[in-house]
Amino acid sequence: MKYDKSVYRSLALITQFGINMLVPIFLCTIAGVFLGKKFSMDWIVIPLFLIGALAGFRNIFMMAKRVYDSQPSSKRSAKFGGKDV
Repeated sequence: MKYDKSVYRSLALITQFGINMLVPIFLCTIAGVFLGKKFSMDWIVIPLFLIGALAGFRNIFMMAKRVYDSQPSSKRSAKFGGKDV
């Protein structure tokens, strides 16, 4: 069965969104657990988790902005009923 290349591109894009969101969260959480055990500050996990989540959202925002800017204007205007955004 043949698929259009856009299907594979969309799947790759969704995978990249997931990786760009999860990696900062996991790294900051692991760092928080390590620092919490080392310095007896178990509460440090919570702020580092939030920092990881914010970093993940920023990564996704920047990536979505790049993808949106790389699309030609004609494709964007066709998606919004002919209105140029």
